[in-house]
Amino acid sequence: MERQSMEMGGKRVLVCNCEASMPLDEKALTKACQAAGASGEADLNSQLCRAQLGNFQQAILGDQPVLVACTQEAPLFGEVAAEDNPQANIDFVNIREDAGWSAEAGGATPKIAALLAAAAVEAEPTPLVALASQGVCLVYGKDERAIEAAKQLAGRLEVTVLLSRPGEILPPRNMDVPVFKGSIVQAKGHMGGFGITVNDYAPASPSGRAQLVFEAPRDNAFSECDLILDLTGGTPLFPAHEKRDGYLRPDPGDPVAVQRALFELGDMVGEYDKPRYVKYNGDICAHSRSRKTGCTRCLDVCPTSAITSAGDTVEIDPLVCAGCGSCASVCPTGAATYQLPAGDSLFMRLRELLDAYGKAGGAAPLLLLHDDKHGAEVIALSARLGRGLPARVLPLPLNEVTQVGIDFLAAAFAYGAEQVVILADPKKRDELSGLAGQIGLAEAVLSGLGYGAGRIHLVDDADPEALERQLYDLAVPEQHMTGGNFLPLGGKRSRAFLALRHLHDKAPQPVDQLPLPPGAPFGAVKVDTEGCTLCLACVGACPTGALLDDESRPWLGFKEDACVQCGLCRNTCPESVITLEPRLNFTSEAMGAVALNEAEPFECIRCGKPFGVRQSIERIADQLAGKHHMFQDSDQIDRIKMCDDCRVTVQFESPDNPFQGAARPTPRTTDDYLREREIEDARQKVLAERANGKPEDGSGNA
Repeated sequence: MERQSMEMGGKRVLVCNCEASMPLDEKALTKACQAAGASGEADLNSQLCRAQLGNFQQAILGDQPVLVACTQEAPLFGEVAAEDNPQANIDFVNIREDAGWSAEAGGATPKIAALLAAAAVEAEPTPLVALASQGVCLVYGKDERAIEAAKQLAGRLEVTVLLSRPGEILPPRNMDVPVFKGSIVQAKGHMGGFGITVNDYAPASPSGRAQLVFEAPRDNAFSECDLILDLTGGTPLFPAHEKRDGYLRPDPGDPVAVQRALFELGDMVGEYDKPRYVKYNGDICAHSRSRKTGCTRCLDVCPTSAITSAGDTVEIDPLVCAGCGSCASVCPTGAATYQLPAGDSLFMRLRELLDAYGKAGGAAPLLLLHDDKHGAEVIALSARLGRGLPARVLPLPLNEVTQVGIDFLAAAFAYGAEQVVILADPKKRDELSGLAGQIGLAEAVLSGLGYGAGRIHLVDDADPEALERQLYDLAVPEQHMTGGNFLPLGGKRSRAFLALRHLHDKAPQPVDQLPLPPGAPFGAVKVDTEGCTLCLACVGACPTGALLDDESRPWLGFKEDACVQCGLCRNTCPESVITLEPRLNFTSEAMGAVALNEAEPFECIRCGKPFGVRQSIERIADQLAGKHHMFQDSDQIDRIKMCDDCRVTVQFESPDNPFQGAARPTPRTTDDYLREREIEDARQKVLAERANGKPEDGSGNA
């Protein structure tokens, strides 16, 4: 019987033990992968990138996607595929540094099966946005080093030098790059579209002899450029400057760093595709309503200032956005969603990773979240020079760890993770506030449900040994998680509630209502009914539809699972009778509408139509009766008790109607004019007969 090659998720799987440097057992791997959902048998290679390259070439000849368990030689495999089958669909997964090179490699077979299963999940492509640079470069400095750097770039870019408060600088023998002086007081924009405002701006005078001299300066000069090389060594022109494409700021005292920047700038000409990291839906944004501010979470955490207020919504500049994902992490409604990868691809990979690990025989999974740069490098160094990752640690690469929100953390535990370790770049500690808040919220939920605290750990260390100690020393919690296998359907709120309700259903200490810390995106709205007039301004302000009304009666309702605690209702309420209560309500009541306040309608005293709240109408009438110059008699008070239509009608019927004029004249028609003409003709005839002496009755009698 012909042996069937292994397939996972519809992809042909090629595994290599890297010249036996990983202790992989073919039968054990086959069994683990089949338990995780694979078909066929593992065909273990030993040198897939060299002696057994033909196996790869044969695998890519068809239309079937291929998954190669090697990332180091991905460039080589890509070159071969470009020659043999340019249309081949190839993905790569790292099982060597992530599992096979470890002090516990012998027990890592379930993890390898899980890594393969997760990598077999097809990721949705991220949409792109175009960047274009014409090579117009500004070199901003203080001394001769800026001029020298500009000369090196002059052959490849269109360069201008701007010197901030220059000292005594010997003029260049040939002015082959234009030189100006001035200090940048404002900078904005992105690669291909920078705009700068300069004070003390002046061009260099050609008559400078022993030192550069400049013409008369002026302020508020504005200029545009595609690229900026900042050699001032002072305060960066942009927040999170290292994330701003096209803005390079090396240490001017480090020649190597300066040369590296010059090398990079030389290639920044042309058109580029940049990921559109964040998808934004303003319809469900809770930022503002009617000039009342509610949620500012994304504005507070964005390190690059790519997000700005735009009235009731916000605007996210995709050309400035650096893709940290903090806005999507903290967004309570899901108006901002991260798209690298797009859709629910990341949640599907998380689900497959933990599910396959359990089915393959793995126990006590510890999820390690890391980025593809710093995190992957630390893991690789640990695998090469240290003990590597423990067998129960499941690494999951992300574009940025700051993209993780409460929905992802809750899903990780709901799918069975016992602990989560987040490996962050120490250079980005200033960007972790949003992530820290999400960790705190997840810890509050786990602790409140009886799972215990301390299941989530944030490691911001560049030392591989420090990471190893943290991972190997973490004890497995006594209270185990019961993993589910639900699909991560819907948006952020839907996914979060699916995971949170699973955690509640399996909790050691389930509670109906779990208090949460202030700022949590779940909770209730409380209304002081004594002061509430049921004006329903809060209903119009609510961006998520959590507050409801009823057209047929004075009624204020609330749907708790839709509330994001933005505070717009509280800020809008004219009576200031609304308070927020952060909590998780796991009862069925949270999914339906409950009444916060209701009252009897007041019926119009003229037509009987209900038009307002009885207690409010009666209170207003009592307070105004005889106490206001416009309401001195009963007729004026009665108008308060009428609906809008009747109030207008009565006003115009009143004898003291200020808009009443004289009676309108009776309209005249053609018949009226003809009748008058007949009467006049008859009268003239009678007068004529009298003048002629004829009797009026025609009988001859006078």
